[in-house]
Amino acid sequence: MEQTLKITSVLSDPTRFHIYEYMAKVHREVSVQEIAEKFHIHPNVARLHLTKLEDVRMVVSDTQKTGKGGRPSRLYRLSDEVVGLYFPFRDYQLLARIAIQTMAQLGAVGQEALRETGKQFGYELVANRLPHNGSTGALALEEKIRIMEEAAEAAGFLPQFRYEEDKGVLCLDIFNCPFKEIAAQQPDVVCSLHHAFLEGMVEALFADAKVAETENMMNGSRRCAYRIAIRP
Repeated sequence: MEQTLKITSVLSDPTRFHIYEYMAKVHREVSVQEIAEKFHIHPNVARLHLTKLEDVRMVVSDTQKTGKGGRPSRLYRLSDEVVGLYFPFRDYQLLARIAIQTMAQLGAVGQEALRETGKQFGYELVANRLPHNGSTGALALEEKIRIMEEAAEAAGFLPQFRYEEDKGVLCLDIFNCPFKEIAAQQPDVVCSLHHAFLEGMVEALFADAKVAETENMMNGSRRCAYRIAIRP
């Protein structure tokens, strides 16, 4: 609860909140000067905001030599820690860990049940954003991608989509895994569950689409990346 209060205090400043939001969208390191120019504030003020975010472990920083013999610059990026706010505090990670480990102990039957449950939740997350009749036939491709993006953001993925029209492939990069801590302990089970979750999201919008993973955070990558073969 103490950490929750610290985070809410830091984010109560509108400029600081928008700085964090901006960093979450660009998916790369930023400098004090970039933040100062982006938000039209003095570099000392930008540095103060970034330091406040770093104090509560929402961002981390590293120094980088400029190559010009001057003072090393400091670059900031989002922390790998998952930020969660709960009022009152509820240990959902513990509950998820118990549930996943219990199902995993049931062997192939339990793991398949996890996959089917994950797929159903992913499907419902997107289906709830469809028109009232639930039909996708009248939706343009751009609208389907927008719905997919909204659902992925609601799931906390910090997603980035890119459509390769010539290949009919929708590329999805996920920069925040809500299951990261649990996945570190049960990578095979949790990543399989996550894959099924995405399959459910895709199935709600695209018929006969295929989801293929190309990068995984659990293998040292900074993102989970997927290629989704779709039919426009």
